[in-house]
Amino acid sequence: MTTREVEHEITIGAPAASVYRLLADVTNWPRIFPPTIFVDRQATGADSERIRIWATANGEAKNWTSRRTLDPDGLRITFRQEVCAPPVAAMGGTWIIEPQGEGRSRVRLLHDYRAIGDDPHDLLWIERAVDKNSTAELAALKTNVEQVHAADTGDLTFSFTDTVQVAGSAKDVFDFINDAHLWSRRLPHVAQARLTEDTPGLQELQMDTRAKDGSVHTTKSYRVVFPHHRITYKQVTLPALMTLHTGEWTFTETDQGTTASSQHTVTLNTATIARVLGQDATVADARAYVTDALSANSRATLGHAKSYAEAKA
Repeated sequence: MTTREVEHEITIGAPAASVYRLLADVTNWPRIFPPTIFVDRQATGADSERIRIWATANGEAKNWTSRRTLDPDGLRITFRQEVCAPPVAAMGGTWIIEPQGEGRSRVRLLHDYRAIGDDPHDLLWIERAVDKNSTAELAALKTNVEQVHAADTGDLTFSFTDTVQVAGSAKDVFDFINDAHLWSRRLPHVAQARLTEDTPGLQELQMDTRAKDGSVHTTKSYRVVFPHHRITYKQVTLPALMTLHTGEWTFTETDQGTTASSQHTVTLNTATIARVLGQDATVADARAYVTDALSANSRATLGHAKSYAEAKA
């Protein structure tokens, strides 16, 4: 079978060690890399780990399992997919971080891959996906590392959680959140919801949501489902005030019933604050506005999920 090899690179205005640390911690990847939806670290050793990744490739949501070997001294991370997603037959590569003088580094991202049956169409599909994702990942890595190293992120990225106690089962609360295709009938702030799940446990949710002022905006998210205790998601079409929105619904059984929570992580878009909120608006104003809007929807959804589960109980 034909093995293709390709390399992408970028120069980053930060020390190589800082770049390596960000790459080594895969739990940050959904926040750093646009194609990455969620990463689950399944097994770890002294210098290796097995991870399951959910990400988009050429606009399609895929998931695969990889083994990574970490070399902090050599500033290298090698990876090899153990369970691939068709049409990929095999995929692997290496992150190589090279110091380029004080405060600068060169990052090289190497890939090798094969297509199932050596199909030319599939090889081209993989080539395009690798090129698109590698280019996006390296650009996002540069932006994030340079911001962190310059310590100019301030309060732009933040997280918050809303929680309710439910006198009902975790499964029933989970079912309400999982059945998002019914939300337009169940939730006043949802005008329309379209849910597809071509791969079990990997959902695409498009939703028209009503804001407090009566306006309706459309969002698209990918959701990764772990019955009946967790649903993680990444929003890929974003309102103007955000450059990132990831979240997680969790459902924990207790002696009294279920603790249900909605967690959000957001990065603000400073370029749009004045246009959306007015010339005098600050980052703090934008943070408060986004938190209030997202939290209001979360609390409303959790409240209806609570009523649903308690009625079932």
